[in-house]
Amino acid sequence: MTSLRIRQAGPMVTVQDLGREGLLSAGVSRSGPMDIPSFRIANALVGNSQEAAALEFAGVGGAFEVFEPVRIAVTGGAVDIHIDGAPMHPWESYDLMPGAVLAIGGLKDSVWGYLAVSGGIDTPPVLGARATHLRSGLGGHEGRRLQAGDLLPLGRATAAPLLALRQLWRRSNRAIRVVSGPQDDYFDAEAWRIFLTEAFVVSASRDRMAQMLDGPQLCAARGHDIVSDGTVAGSIQVPGSGRPIVLMAERQTTGGYAKIATVASVDLPRLAQTQSGRAIFFKCISRDHAEELLIAEKGALQGILSGLTEKSATGTFSEGSSS
Repeated sequence: MTSLRIRQAGPMVTVQDLGREGLLSAGVSRSGPMDIPSFRIANALVGNSQEAAALEFAGVGGAFEVFEPVRIAVTGGAVDIHIDGAPMHPWESYDLMPGAVLAIGGLKDSVWGYLAVSGGIDTPPVLGARATHLRSGLGGHEGRRLQAGDLLPLGRATAAPLLALRQLWRRSNRAIRVVSGPQDDYFDAEAWRIFLTEAFVVSASRDRMAQMLDGPQLCAARGHDIVSDGTVAGSIQVPGSGRPIVLMAERQTTGGYAKIATVASVDLPRLAQTQSGRAIFFKCISRDHAEELLIAEKGALQGILSGLTEKSATGTFSEGSSS
């Protein structure tokens, strides 16, 4: 079995797949990628199934090498990529040969990036998934962030051409859409006015568990503390400080703070990819509308995945462009 060797690792490189299902009652949240569409595109570019495990990194990727030829692709945003010093591009696949070093620099317009390798990362599944859940030390490689010297087993790759996107997976600058509740009635009209009309700033206090927001304080007229109840990805908790906290992939499964709203699933990756210091606004929509938007986005993503362009032998596109 071949493997991927970590020569250098950024501060938050982990093994992720699509995550664990059905374990919320046991206190284990799903984990998985912070930006699922970018993760899926990375796997598709190297010919993997959508369930294959890949690497997720925050900010900076690192340096990697292999011992047998593989295909690689990096997605998530604009980032400097080099193979033995030669510049490569994100959102398309390349051959990585034994002895060559893949170097992934810093993301320029996003927070979370993905490195997929043909065959997928083949670490042992834990509770039905390979995804790393850092808070509980589950899955991935020893349940932790990767570091220099780690060797990750790779699965058996299937034959596939080198591929690229005909068009980039673009993110809009529109307001982050939310569905009210479940404790929306804990907040009065003034709190809702502030929440839906004033800007919040994505704080540097963030990780795979939660993302804190700076800006105006939100006061819960009926009190900030509640009897603990379940949380979902995108729950916006408001503790006594009045500072909203958006729960993310590794969230706790229950919480004792009132939740004013929940980020629509369609916009959660976009919020995760918003760089610290950027201002955001919220817009409230119905649950039915949120479901319609998610269905439409899944259809659009499937169209992109089925329309990947085969690259020519020289490494350029056979048609279209990703720039």
